[in-house]
Amino acid sequence: MKVLWDRGDSTVADMVTATSAETELAYTSVLTTIRILETKGYVSHRQDGRAFLYGACIGELEASRSEVRHVLQRFFGNSRERLLLSLLGDDGISPEELRRLKEAIANLPDEAPSETTGRF
Repeated sequence: MKVLWDRGDSTVADMVTATSAETELAYTSVLTTIRILETKGYVSHRQDGRAFLYGACIGELEASRSEVRHVLQRFFGNSRERLLLSLLGDDGISPEELRRLKEAIANLPDEAPSETTGRF
């Protein structure tokens, strides 16, 4: 998805090339993943000559929120507190990350955001 958000419409070969610096992925692995994402409605394709061009149907922010909601529901019983405490209990958190989190929490309004606003 990151490749599609960064590059726009791409062929499977384009995506393999774009990810080759990070990890070596087989063409068939990328194709299988793209087909799964298309089934889920995250990606669509159109034909361009003999190739299929794939594009994101969902924005990066919307996708990340959807995945966080999924993790929240599946692993933390919809408890934001349990999720946050789990993240804070990770030994890998740096003092700078902790400072930014404290600042973000301190700057939240006292009222809970409405479910209709799309915010968590």
